[in-house]
Amino acid sequence: MSNGVPTASFEQWIETMKLPEEAVLPQDLEKIKRFTEVVTTESDPQVGQTPKEVIWTKNKSKLYHYAPHAKKTNKVPILFIYALINRSYILDLYPGNSLIEYLVNDGHDVYLLDWGTAGHEDRHMKIDDYIVDYIPRAAKKVLKDSGAKELTIYGYCMGGTMSTIFTSLYNDILPIKNLVLMTSPTDFEDAGLYTNWLNKDTFQLDKMVDTLGNIPFEMIDYGNRLLSPISNSLGTYVGLASRIENDNAVLTWKLMQKWLNDGVPFPGEAYRQWIRDFYQENKLVKGELAVRGQEVKLSNIKANLLNICATRDNIVQPEQIKALNKQVSSKVNTLHEVPTGHVSVCTGRYAQKEIYPFVSKWLKDHSK
Repeated sequence: MSNGVPTASFEQWIETMKLPEEAVLPQDLEKIKRFTEVVTTESDPQVGQTPKEVIWTKNKSKLYHYAPHAKKTNKVPILFIYALINRSYILDLYPGNSLIEYLVNDGHDVYLLDWGTAGHEDRHMKIDDYIVDYIPRAAKKVLKDSGAKELTIYGYCMGGTMSTIFTSLYNDILPIKNLVLMTSPTDFEDAGLYTNWLNKDTFQLDKMVDTLGNIPFEMIDYGNRLLSPISNSLGTYVGLASRIENDNAVLTWKLMQKWLNDGVPFPGEAYRQWIRDFYQENKLVKGELAVRGQEVKLSNIKANLLNICATRDNIVQPEQIKALNKQVSSKVNTLHEVPTGHVSVCTGRYAQKEIYPFVSKWLKDHSK
């Protein structure tokens, strides 16, 4: 017996599944061999290759300045603000497939605030701390280092939500010329499946944070994958197998798998605040959010706004993004909808051909 199945019957079943050797073509064997190598033994590609230097640090965070590949033609520098989860190199994934590389090559002066990897000692860090103690100092450093009189704040996903809050609080204090956001939620009234999963009556938020301290990346990643469980598990390997002879497709697959599986812990108190104040109580769009005692009013945002919404995004619903354009006081108020997903808004063929050029031109047009 084997797991309750008669051994003889089991072996007979296996025999029926075997194909005669002549039924397997040599090219199919080569595909199988290649697939196995890609999945099991080949090394990961090198990411984040655009030359850069660290010009400022605080705790685990680093402020990078990217060396220009061409003469700087845009006088307003860009400060990228990334999320507290995943790795920021998604913005500089690979040569030819990098938003940062494209902007640098197109004459922009680019900086990135990378939060690093939170340790157990960072479990008490709140979103307030990052917005008040880190981003303003990084912005001032960018202005000093570049010699510019104004700057662009550019946020992606949660980093965009944090950039929105920061701009609301500091638009009259710091010379923020432009605010650019990609797939960044503002309204959490309907966050898709997350609304049900994170319901405050059933989701044990306090117990989770009090027990774990920082929230492991794997827990957040598992939730994201459950949004589309088949395509995010078996589907990704089926897709690889179908394109195993396409070297560029294989490289893209390897790059995305590296990034998707290379997350960082979410600082505990920041996670508690992110879930409670945003997903459960929707304070930002209601005008009820306070950061270090300061009210966050979206109408305080006067910077030129470019808000990029991915219509096929299953992590941030389009309506969560569009709400911001209705509340700001920006004279230049652009909502740009693109037919991509949450990640493909900043990497991949469509991003390279359509989104990168659009963003670069918009920045040039509104940085004079």
